[in-house]
Amino acid sequence: MALMAILENGCGGYFLSDAPLRGWVTAATNKVEAFNGFSDWVRFGQRGTVAHNDPVEQEKDVKFTSLLANLVIFHNTLDIADVVRQLQAEAWEIDPLDLAKISPYLTEHINRFGVYSTHELGMAPEDYDTRLDVDFSTLEEERIPAA
Repeated sequence: MALMAILENGCGGYFLSDAPLRGWVTAATNKVEAFNGFSDWVRFGQRGTVAHNDPVEQEKDVKFTSLLANLVIFHNTLDIADVVRQLQAEAWEIDPLDLAKISPYLTEHINRFGVYSTHELGMAPEDYDTRLDVDFSTLEEERIPAA
């Protein structure tokens, strides 16, 4: 409802006086900035500079960086889910509010200069389990913006 008021009347006073809207905008901005910072970390070559003036090459560079960042995020999410399952197997109760605060933008365990090829080792990746036995309905009820 507040968003409609902004669209109809301009954002001047409505944004400043609407604390929930400011919180929502801040949370969304923080998510985008966190992803951009993570993408910059992933794209460590050439000190983050695009080396080409060719728009096609620039687009390839941006798409490759986004793909690589998303792959690392996916890897981190699988690791987080494995840890949650392990804790649940040890009879720990997982609070969805705590889980909602965990960021997938983890970098400490990533060796950017390492060798990641597994085909020489004869290893095949395992199928991943998409199910996580945590009740997230409390998040919907409280509408807490994720950090």
